[in-house]
Amino acid sequence: MLLIYVPKLTNRLGYTINVVMRDILKTDFAITNDVPTFERHEGARLCYGPHPIASVNAPYIKSTKLLFETTIEEQECHCFDINGIPALFPVYGQNTAMPFDPFAAIFFMLSRYEEYLPHRKDEHGRFIATESIAYKNGFLQKAVVDRWALMLRDVIRQHYPDIVFKERSFNFIQTIDIDAAYCYLHKGFVRTFMGILRDGIYRHTPAEVKRRLRVLRGKEEDPFDTFDYIIEQQLLHKQHSTLLFFALLGDYGMYDKPASYFNNEFRQLLQHIGDFSKVGIHGSYNSSNEPKRLECETERLADILHRPIVRNRYHFLRFDLPDAFRILPQIGINHDYTMGYATQLGFRCGTCSEIPFFDLGSDQETSLILHPFATMDTTMHNYLKLSPKEAKAQYHALIDEVRAINGTFCCIFHNQNLCDDYGWQGWKEVYEDLLDYACNDNNLTTTAAL
Repeated sequence: MLLIYVPKLTNRLGYTINVVMRDILKTDFAITNDVPTFERHEGARLCYGPHPIASVNAPYIKSTKLLFETTIEEQECHCFDINGIPALFPVYGQNTAMPFDPFAAIFFMLSRYEEYLPHRKDEHGRFIATESIAYKNGFLQKAVVDRWALMLRDVIRQHYPDIVFKERSFNFIQTIDIDAAYCYLHKGFVRTFMGILRDGIYRHTPAEVKRRLRVLRGKEEDPFDTFDYIIEQQLLHKQHSTLLFFALLGDYGMYDKPASYFNNEFRQLLQHIGDFSKVGIHGSYNSSNEPKRLECETERLADILHRPIVRNRYHFLRFDLPDAFRILPQIGINHDYTMGYATQLGFRCGTCSEIPFFDLGSDQETSLILHPFATMDTTMHNYLKLSPKEAKAQYHALIDEVRAINGTFCCIFHNQNLCDDYGWQGWKEVYEDLLDYACNDNNLTTTAAL
């Protein structure tokens, strides 16, 4: 067992050590702040703090002040390079085994510390991806937290070759957001009539009116109803892939346009999906700061599926820390899949591992588990304006990054974007290529240095 000495055990430090040792490196460990206990320990040891324990021949990691603070303030976490891997929080001294404080760097990224500091927001009230330290320093598409943990593992192994770190395995999770289950069907008389007027009079697209009428008469499939196709693809890859759906059940509004949760066909669709996959709530646009709204939407989905709802992703990836994540455990949701950016690809909190949410405002670890995602179809298509060929290359590169460290690659698609219409021609092929690449171990073409 690895014994870790710290001069003072704080909530921040305990959380970080737990994530690194328990969740990423998967080794047995204990923490002590008693020097004699540390000196007597006969197994592997690691010292972390402002000064080493001179009487013990063990690897020493020099600390910065971040994990011994309780306040939230600007940090001096200069970015520099270590053998091609970006690092934060440099430290100086002859005795330290690493030239930076890996625990401080990991906590800074996992807690989303910078999102608690004053910052600009976009038109939807979201933290701006290009303002992040990861984007500014060019490491947004690297799972730096996992890589820092592996660097620490190697330092420990140099001193204790027999220490056991359990190997992780690569996992692939594809998630489907159901913002609009149907393009034309089950919209109700008013929305259908207004749609016909919009297409026929304002947009002058009579072909669209004809198509709508064909779908309504049952002469043509609704283009957004790609669910059987998605399930069919999952069945082809089920040994290597996990499929999750997130259903939007908010009230109709400017940014929320779901089918009515009263509609029988829509309810049956969700029940059908629920037979093949787990289904979570897709909290509506304003739900992240309105607990009663999210609770109502969750109850709607639970009523349809006849089971508790324990997963959430906020619509538009819209949330403020820490309030949006404080809501979830209160209504029985213990897994969230919102941690990622709408406008950029990569790892918002620097990791491709599921992690407990640390509430920096109350300075404590919570029961909520965050499942970060790395890519979203609309990010590539709408924001980055990538072609299908360019999107495939980006998917491959991110999968390679995650596979190289045996992490979890999580991505987002939308059912309506797999219809080969409305500017999404060729994206079905992108989706199938992604599934094939992620589910085939032989497709790893570039392995980043560990």
